[in-house]
Amino acid sequence: MTAPSVAEDKYRPLLRQDIEENTKWRYGPPSYEVVNKLFEEGRTKVWAPGSPEEKVQTIVKQWEMEMFHKLDFQENRSVDPEKYIFSLNGRKGISLEEKRKLGGGYIPLLQTSLPEKLRPYNPYAETADSSHKAFTTAFPRGFALEILHVYSGPPEIVYKFRHWGYMEGPFNGHAPTGDKIELYGMAIFTLDENSKIVKVEFFYDPAELLGGLLKGAEFENSAEDAVASCPVLRSTG
Repeated sequence: MTAPSVAEDKYRPLLRQDIEENTKWRYGPPSYEVVNKLFEEGRTKVWAPGSPEEKVQTIVKQWEMEMFHKLDFQENRSVDPEKYIFSLNGRKGISLEEKRKLGGGYIPLLQTSLPEKLRPYNPYAETADSSHKAFTTAFPRGFALEILHVYSGPPEIVYKFRHWGYMEGPFNGHAPTGDKIELYGMAIFTLDENSKIVKVEFFYDPAELLGGLLKGAEFENSAEDAVASCPVLRSTG
């Protein structure tokens, strides 16, 4: 749908009404007010405006916003949709169209080679919407991101990151624990001569995330479904 209103965001300069007036959003215009509060309360680094770390943090947050919330690849302003390639943990890179066929959303970020019967959470059995609903329900305050260190860039930006959030909602039949769940990793973002992202490579262990989400007691799916019906899809990390 066409966005009726877009709230400006200080960490994502592209998220402005004058720029995104006609954008087709997956869940309506995203809101980052809640996760920005989590970020500001829990970050370990405060980067100076204009520093390499602050610039990279902005690039990554804007990339995340577009990947999760924009329906039309051609409306992505942070990436070149024709050249863009995504890779996780050294796997063969995939294009935006291949990413869509895989399922989109969180699914490419949780790719696994484990046999199906050994997967605590099977991303390939999900859709972009079902996986997004599962994680935004588990993390009602979002899954915040900070840049810990920038090793090089651009055009090839190499950085270390930290994601965190509080499991205050159910996940995949498991009760919320209230625990803080953290995920650390490395990434390489390659930019072209127009400062558009053309390649993204992530390196991290998805078990760091899933292990914490599956610690809670198991319960009937009906209880989780009731909580998951809440309108939390727009508040993401």
